[in-house]
Amino acid sequence: MSRVIIDSIPIAPQLAADIDSLRSLVQKDLRRARKHLAPETLAHGPRAIHEARNKEDYGRHHHDDDGSGSGSGPTPASGKAVTVDDATVTYMMSCTIGGSEYNLLIDTGNSNTWCGADKKFKPDSSCENTRDSVNVSYGSGSFSGTEYTGTVTLGGKDSSMKIENQSFAVATQAQGFGGGMDGILGNIQSGIGPVDLTSTTVHGISSIPTVTDNLFKQGLIKTECIGISYSPTQTNGNMANGELMFGGVDQDKITGDVTYVPITSTSPASKYWGIDQEITYGPSNKMILKQTAGIVGECTTLIMISDDAFQAYQEATGATMDETTGLLKLSSEKFEELESLNFKIGNTNFELTPNAQIWPRALNSALGGDTDSVYTVFASMGQISGVGLDFINGFTWLQRFYSVYDVSNERVGIANTPNTNAETN
Repeated sequence: MSRVIIDSIPIAPQLAADIDSLRSLVQKDLRRARKHLAPETLAHGPRAIHEARNKEDYGRHHHDDDGSGSGSGPTPASGKAVTVDDATVTYMMSCTIGGSEYNLLIDTGNSNTWCGADKKFKPDSSCENTRDSVNVSYGSGSFSGTEYTGTVTLGGKDSSMKIENQSFAVATQAQGFGGGMDGILGNIQSGIGPVDLTSTTVHGISSIPTVTDNLFKQGLIKTECIGISYSPTQTNGNMANGELMFGGVDQDKITGDVTYVPITSTSPASKYWGIDQEITYGPSNKMILKQTAGIVGECTTLIMISDDAFQAYQEATGATMDETTGLLKLSSEKFEELESLNFKIGNTNFELTPNAQIWPRALNSALGGDTDSVYTVFASMGQISGVGLDFINGFTWLQRFYSVYDVSNERVGIANTPNTNAETN
């Protein structure tokens, strides 16, 4: 039997081969952004999850409310936290699979969890080879291998997050990985991930339970949500400064309340973790992007906005395009004059400070840029607004805020953190 997945989107922004060379960062982010607009791209948001479950007749009724975003939602006591490592442009988690420990890239847009790219797989007695083949192309990497089921422990062998009978793949061939990155922990933000809803599914398998789905079914978490805490990148290398809270919100990581908003009704953003937001600049609230639909998630490293919004931002900041890096560049004088951006989500304004708008200067050389220059973390999506997916609040945005992905209630939560106003760059 065979399961074939074509052009799956890795939400984690860069694969291992990209960490030492980020000079094509903008182009890679643009390719990822455009894949979300492609009609053949698989949805991975909560609505797709519920549709898949209804189709497969899961028979579970665990919603806290009607999905409008007004329910009680996750509680702090229900969650279990796992520390994750910042690997410059993505995060990795230590996981034990079949008795061996692997460092897996956190990927919320690909359904498959798999290992074996950098470290040979050694099955234990919990593992069973299903003999189903799996082939996945990410655009900036790929792997092929065989599906197994077995015990997967999130956070390493001593963690209590032990999932029984979890589906995972073992790579026999992998490209774009290595350097200590053994594979992918797939689609953690979704309770279930679509395997393939197109004709490429040989035996008509439309969905398989992901780790979050099984954590809930096996009683390890009380609600299907995940809270994510990241910190601004400061060095080119691994640093344990992130956290995934399965089944709850870590109140110690936030300041103030969580603002919850329902998944947008605008397609194609509605197929993912899509929300509506407005972006303005400075105390005068100069309009950058009128309220429109987009995505929250690590599908890009940069913050992607429609081309008209990008031009408005460039005009407001006085930045110039740097041909070497593909990013907007600010002179020292313009950086001193830089104002905050206001992201209006629901009824809350989230402030992206001047410091949060720039690339970490310690990593300028990795971009091919000048050591002392100031580059912004924005890029154009390559089309004007109005296409139904006009922004992506990517990795650099998430490092400044706490994000909650509530599958049961089909909503996204955002909160401020101590990193919101941090002066790290």
